[in-house]
Amino acid sequence: MTRAGETPYGSRMNQPLLTPVFILIALTFALLFWMGGARFMAVSDRAVRIKDIALGQQAWPPRVTKIDRSFHNQLELPLLFYALVALAIGMDIQSTLLVTLEWLFVALRLVHAGIHVTTNHLLARFAAFVAGALVLLIMWIWFAARVYFGP
Repeated sequence: MTRAGETPYGSRMNQPLLTPVFILIALTFALLFWMGGARFMAVSDRAVRIKDIALGQQAWPPRVTKIDRSFHNQLELPLLFYALVALAIGMDIQSTLLVTLEWLFVALRLVHAGIHVTTNHLLARFAAFVAGALVLLIMWIWFAARVYFGP
């Protein structure tokens, strides 16, 4: 039996912290499936030969490479985001500021991915990356302060 405000899987209070996580995970899976489809089409259309990419060589057409790199970027910096959210939930550290920063980080990751798979304008993509990294750094500093010094 669950208490008021709880689901069979825990507190509803975690939903605001988890929603941005689910959005970022959805982006990652969307890029994964898009990359798979683009690779399949590149091989089917003979834009690349299997023997030229079988060992991870850089022979993919530029469009496929953009999607590939954007997907792999989602497995880099966001790991620190996922770790922070998991720790915050585990330690029951939550705030409106943290959720706001989460959404800002996710929005910047969406912008970064969007630039990456379209124009790939390096300065714009870099600006989105740096902004996201700074938001994540602020999140970690805030979190560490809460852990060591309390609310």
